[in-house]
Amino acid sequence: MDALIKSLRPGKPSEIRPSEVKSPDVAPETRSAELDPAEFLAAAVRADLPRPSRAEAEQAVHTLLSYIGENPGREGLLDTPRRVVEAFDELYQGYHQCPAEVLDRTFGETAGYDDFVLVRDIEFTSQCEHHMMPFYGRAHIAYTPVERVVGLSKLARLTDIFARRLQTQEHLTAQIAAAIDEVLKPRGVAVLIEAEHTCMSVRGVAKHGAMTFTSRFTGMFRDNPAEQQRFLSLVRGPNR
Repeated sequence: MDALIKSLRPGKPSEIRPSEVKSPDVAPETRSAELDPAEFLAAAVRADLPRPSRAEAEQAVHTLLSYIGENPGREGLLDTPRRVVEAFDELYQGYHQCPAEVLDRTFGETAGYDDFVLVRDIEFTSQCEHHMMPFYGRAHIAYTPVERVVGLSKLARLTDIFARRLQTQEHLTAQIAAAIDEVLKPRGVAVLIEAEHTCMSVRGVAKHGAMTFTSRFTGMFRDNPAEQQRFLSLVRGPNR
């Protein structure tokens, strides 16, 4: 099923005019909301916006250690605030990277190749924005180029840029597809993500091994069920 994405900047109730309110007997809009390229094609961190200092971030970790009942002054935890902040720098480096730049360099020597390109089993780890706990799995990405192709490693790098931010799986799926669609202008894009969420497997309902699947199709993949099926068949493979 195609991932349904909420508007990134929904209007306030007071901004909705009476003429825009649908009556209860009208079927709800089922088309996925479009993502604004300005919201995801550039690096998310702006130099002109204030951010807490590293010392303030480390103090926040110190406070959390006290909150859970630990003694931040004991030997094993003395350096933990620094380590946690350094880990955050690594886990969330995607905020400082630009997705558009990754896809900017393309190659035209394709000998007239006109079928889709599929990169399967791109492993990733991201962080759930609701609990800040990891979810991890594999992304499968295909696109049908128009004259020019992008380096295969760039699709993996693009996945990592978006994954190295606080995410939902649905939003991650839509962002990857939208970035490829916006920058490369292909005839179509297909993205399928399968992942396990630790906020579900190690807390809450604690269902280890439960997998979540999300997909996004644009262009020829959205409009041609046969192309969708061919993509899914290649992703699953004969041994899956």
